[in-house]
Amino acid sequence: MSLRLERGTVQLEPHDKYLDKTATQTIETLKSILGDDAIDIQRIGSTAIPAIKAKPIIDIVVEVTDFDRIMLHNEQLRRKGIFYQDSDVECQLLYVMGDMEADIRTHHIHIVKWNGTEWKNYIHFIDYLKANENMALQYENLKEEMEGRYADDRVAYTNNKQNMINRISGK
Repeated sequence: MSLRLERGTVQLEPHDKYLDKTATQTIETLKSILGDDAIDIQRIGSTAIPAIKAKPIIDIVVEVTDFDRIMLHNEQLRRKGIFYQDSDVECQLLYVMGDMEADIRTHHIHIVKWNGTEWKNYIHFIDYLKANENMALQYENLKEEMEGRYADDRVAYTNNKQNMINRISGK
């Protein structure tokens, strides 16, 4: 699996252990920069589920008490190739890694409030799929179907997975 995807597109690939190592390194980098301003940092998203295909982008969620404190680290994060993006999701900040000039993404880093609904939903969803391979495979089937329909429209791809994500997350 190559770790990169053009922004706005969808391409699923089999699990690759290289992404496991890269995700761990990224989490360590975030911990070293954010220090005590990060309560917890976890890998989320389909690349964290070995049984299924995923877009070649690592998703990480960072639990914090104060968004403003995280913004103070923007220069340090930028020096490590982690760039703040305006978040299109309420109650979150979004940082990305990749080749910004070529509009290629390798990582999405979601910053959410400590003990908030977003954190709980992310963690519950990934833990549930890791523990329930049959449901993970159903999710993979849906993702493959949506990839076939929306390879060049990531928003539609994501929106059409939302019902299943909500069901698993208990929404």
